[in-house]
Amino acid sequence: MKILGTRNFGAYVRKMLIDGYIIKVDYSEQRKLAAEVNKIGVNINQICKRINTTDRVYSEDVAELRKRMDEVWKLLFKAVETPKC
Repeated sequence: MKILGTRNFGAYVRKMLIDGYIIKVDYSEQRKLAAEVNKIGVNINQICKRINTTDRVYSEDVAELRKRMDEVWKLLFKAVETPKC
């Protein structure tokens, strides 16, 4: 239980009785990716809100949106390319 980082003895025992083993999966990279994509999404929403309130689209806004979307794609490609075995 200590190695797995769990405190729920009942769940640990049931899993061990049923399967005989537990696989611990590290989701830290996926959490980092989700956090970065969320930050980028917040930025995009702020730009869209400004566009909707002013009814004006500035070339800087479009450039910023493209930059943020490029960041999303880079993060996603990086996550897919790196095998974690």
